[in-house]
Amino acid sequence: MEIKGTGAIVFGGASGLGEATARRLAAEGAHVVVADLAEDRAEALATEIGGIGVKTDVLDESSVADAIERAKEAPRGLRISVVCAGLGTPAKLLGRDGSATPFAKFESVIKVNLLGTLNAQRLAAAEIAAQDPDDDGERGVLVQTASIAAYEGQIGQVAYAASKGGVVGLTLPIARELAAHAIRVVTIAPGLFETPMLAGLPQAAQDALGGSVPYPARLGRPTEYADLVEHIVTNRMLNGETVRLDGALRMAPR
Repeated sequence: MEIKGTGAIVFGGASGLGEATARRLAAEGAHVVVADLAEDRAEALATEIGGIGVKTDVLDESSVADAIERAKEAPRGLRISVVCAGLGTPAKLLGRDGSATPFAKFESVIKVNLLGTLNAQRLAAAEIAAQDPDDDGERGVLVQTASIAAYEGQIGQVAYAASKGGVVGLTLPIARELAAHAIRVVTIAPGLFETPMLAGLPQAAQDALGGSVPYPARLGRPTEYADLVEHIVTNRMLNGETVRLDGALRMAPR
């Protein structure tokens, strides 16, 4: 699908992978809505790329609907929805003293990462399905973000791995359902990337993590995630799949 002139919305678009994606889609001519809880950052980025910044909570239906309403202002309507919003709060099943970890620690991560993705994409899909097909008969593309933790979750990633496994699991059934509407669905499962989640670590720790990647032996760059989003949008045969973007990394237990 051609990106130029389309409406695109990037949930969690004000930083990290989402920011790189918003910048890339805008550079390719999309009218981008940067939807993020961090309203100031969303508006600042949107001003820079010629888009629209909207404070958005992916768990709130009206909040997501408002953001999607803004994306309808593009000449060709909303066609692209990318979900990068997520939490990475670590938690083991049991605490140091052997007691059960409070349920709320797991609940918040699973709600944002899995239910937030479902909420954003169900509302985006309804809007995209209402568009006229383009010259190739396609209406749009949904892209969401999992993680290689969906496959090799580490100790302390109970909720995170489960939530990202859920995102992987929803990909094929949604793609099969939305095929009738000429909407494709693809998930990206990044490995270790230069994101705010890792930025708080000491540089030595970041270097060590990057060195664990077989090749290239470094942390992934957000622009490389954006490269893949662009390719997914423009390659019509990519559908119903989760693509690992990890430099051949397979996570160890710790």
